[in-house]
Amino acid sequence: MRKYIPFMASHPVVAVVRLSGVIGGRGRTGLTDESIGPVLEKAFRRGKPAAVALEISSPGGSPVQSSLIGARIRRLAAEKDIPVIAFVEDVAASGGYWLAAAADEIYGDPSSIVGSIGVISSSFGVNELISRYGIERRVYTAGQSKSMLDPFRPEKAEDVDRLKALLGNIHTNFIDHVKERRGDKLDTDTDLFTGEIWLAKRAAELGLIDGIGHLNPMLKERFGDKVKFARYGSKKGLLSRFGAQIIGDAVDSIEERAAYAKFGL
Repeated sequence: MRKYIPFMASHPVVAVVRLSGVIGGRGRTGLTDESIGPVLEKAFRRGKPAAVALEISSPGGSPVQSSLIGARIRRLAAEKDIPVIAFVEDVAASGGYWLAAAADEIYGDPSSIVGSIGVISSSFGVNELISRYGIERRVYTAGQSKSMLDPFRPEKAEDVDRLKALLGNIHTNFIDHVKERRGDKLDTDTDLFTGEIWLAKRAAELGLIDGIGHLNPMLKERFGDKVKFARYGSKKGLLSRFGAQIIGDAVDSIEERAAYAKFGL
């Protein structure tokens, strides 16, 4: 009834959205604009929150999905005039840091891993293996670049050059995003864009984040002890809850663990 009584002050509300997992990953654990977009829309549009807090724990993933999610956060923040504060948990690396940089402020635990501002593409070359067993690879294309970097064929220098040019362009987009969002906070005496990672304290010194802090105590200090937290998240489908995707989720989990393992997590 409180909200219907004009002379009774209501307590501030902070909307909390969790951004966790590999960006663009498959299955229920993957973060995509399609999956998290509706959650963000509700968080910004339901009532008038004093702020939107992002709980981030992601080793990165798709640069496109990172950009789409980050752009949505910025559009909603500007449209509703709501500040966005990111709190890094285990890791905000690569695309995970792209998401964090979409916030107006970024904080982390002293042991949070931050950075990896770079782009990577990896695969395998098995042409010698199949040749050893007498297996012949047959590929027919229309367009000379259609079979670029086919792992079953010997690597071509021109294909590698073409891939590196693409990666370089994506890296430039990433750098531009970080510079736009962090601005004068960045340490200009240090090359921050080599793909290196740092713990939160050093990341704060470099201007990649704003300091050390945890969500609940920090927001209570800012908005008062009576602040309320409204949590928003994706709901599991009925079939998922009954284990209908056990095999697929197991594969997704292995891939996700491999992504986190790069950071010792």
